[in-house]
Amino acid sequence: MKFMKLGLNPDTFYTEEATRTVISDVPTDLTIRIDGMSYLLHKSCLVPKCGLLQRLLSEEGDGAVELHDVPGGEEAFELCAKFCYGITISLSAHNFVPAFCAASFLRMTEKVENGNFIAKLEAFFSSCILQAWKDSLITLQCAERAYEWCENLGIVRRCIESIVDKILTPPTKVKWSYTYTRPGYVRKRRDSVPKDWWTEDLSCLGMDMWSSIVTTISSTNMLQPQLIGEALHVYAQCWLLDSSEGSRDSPNRKRRILETIVRLIPAEKGSVSIRFLLRLLSSANSLGASSVSKAELLKLCGLQLDEATLPDLLLPAQSPNAAASHDIDLVKMVARSFLRQWKRRNTAGESQPLRAMHKVGNLIDSYLQVVAKDARMPAQKMVSLIESIPATARPQHDHLYKAINIYLKEHPDVSKADKKHLCSFLDCQKLSPEVRSHAVKNERLPLRTVVQVLFFEQEKGNTTTDKKHTSSKQLENSVVRDDLSKLKVTSSAAAAAAAEEQGNGTRPKAHGTSGALHHSMRDKAQLSQESEAMGDAAAPQLNPSNRAQMRSLSKMTHIKR
Repeated sequence: MKFMKLGLNPDTFYTEEATRTVISDVPTDLTIRIDGMSYLLHKSCLVPKCGLLQRLLSEEGDGAVELHDVPGGEEAFELCAKFCYGITISLSAHNFVPAFCAASFLRMTEKVENGNFIAKLEAFFSSCILQAWKDSLITLQCAERAYEWCENLGIVRRCIESIVDKILTPPTKVKWSYTYTRPGYVRKRRDSVPKDWWTEDLSCLGMDMWSSIVTTISSTNMLQPQLIGEALHVYAQCWLLDSSEGSRDSPNRKRRILETIVRLIPAEKGSVSIRFLLRLLSSANSLGASSVSKAELLKLCGLQLDEATLPDLLLPAQSPNAAASHDIDLVKMVARSFLRQWKRRNTAGESQPLRAMHKVGNLIDSYLQVVAKDARMPAQKMVSLIESIPATARPQHDHLYKAINIYLKEHPDVSKADKKHLCSFLDCQKLSPEVRSHAVKNERLPLRTVVQVLFFEQEKGNTTTDKKHTSSKQLENSVVRDDLSKLKVTSSAAAAAAAEEQGNGTRPKAHGTSGALHHSMRDKAQLSQESEAMGDAAAPQLNPSNRAQMRSLSKMTHIKR
């Protein structure tokens, strides 16, 4: 931090009751009242340097002046008074703003006297404060207390310009100190500067100053949208989300911060993470943010839901008295927003692969497995969450089966109607063999569901048997056709040879061809008959295991009746 010292005389100001005065052999002849404090001073020291006092004393002439609206108050005025007395004062970014505003208020300009206070403060501001990164931030932070004065004097504009210029500087050329305390970051080399080095220091500013800088940076289009998004995330973390700093703010201020952050989110997809968006949406609901902000967040969350992980969705319920421990309604709304946008893009002719839909389906089913363990989770919320995504989002139902099974285990008192409703979403065709094997033995499932699984298993077994039988018949027929073809070729060759021998006057020899043909045809016919007999024996029927399970189910049904 830069400092500037002015004056050589020792500090001789002291307080007596509600009066501040200076030790001097010369009697005081000027009284200045500021709020509840009276200053007993000398005209010869202050009036030559203060244009305002010259005008007021010329009008009143009694040596008493009321200055209750000095920017910066008593401390700022005293800095100006000490400068007039030549008392040593130390100026820095922390007290520059009140000193500059008070000097401007008192009109301590060069027109009044050469080398006056404003000129020295201006030199310090230009050559020191604006050249330093943290000094510019501190000055801008102090300017919030006297914003109108600082805005009119150009302090705000010049500080913002200096800060933006430094933010847009390539990281390799950043030579000034900055604050960077991200978890897991280790600065390995002196010249290793992260691209978002500026975001943490910037979060010390109030919302208006901070948003002005972020807006200016965004308008240049010189930084990646992800860097703007990181600045939003750091500021929200500091003042809005899980922060001791932000916890002291009123709900109204937090709501304004949230709505400002939402307005500043870049339009490019992925500029902020889905986890951050979901947390913002949760805060928007709890703070009662505007409908515009909530609608925008819901749209952005739906657009990036396929990028989310299970921990991203595990947001606590808005109220401790809610029906469930997790914010089920938020996840359900985001899932439906994703589906609406997915359908809209498909309607517009954009090719939307099912991969994103399947990722969301798997994510929702994983979420269901977690919330199903909640003892307060009502069956109706489970049902509504299952229905939030279409059937096409679930190419397999193993995860859904596991979620329903967990819910039935953790809620043994669930009604039969709710149990049937939950299990009605299961599709036996989308269950793996291992899960179907578990389902037929699962006593928590309704009897109808178990019977459906059993019949599906039986139909699948019959289909497999039929396919094997058909393949066997096709193979046998192919073998018979090949043998018959070979026999025909052999018979034709034998007849040709006999004709040739007869033409030569020789008697044909017996090769046993017709006997071989007779025996071969007889064997194939017998093989065909055996094959048909095997096919009749393999007709569809319940295997012993399924028959035992069906008898057990029949007994259970009889007992229930």
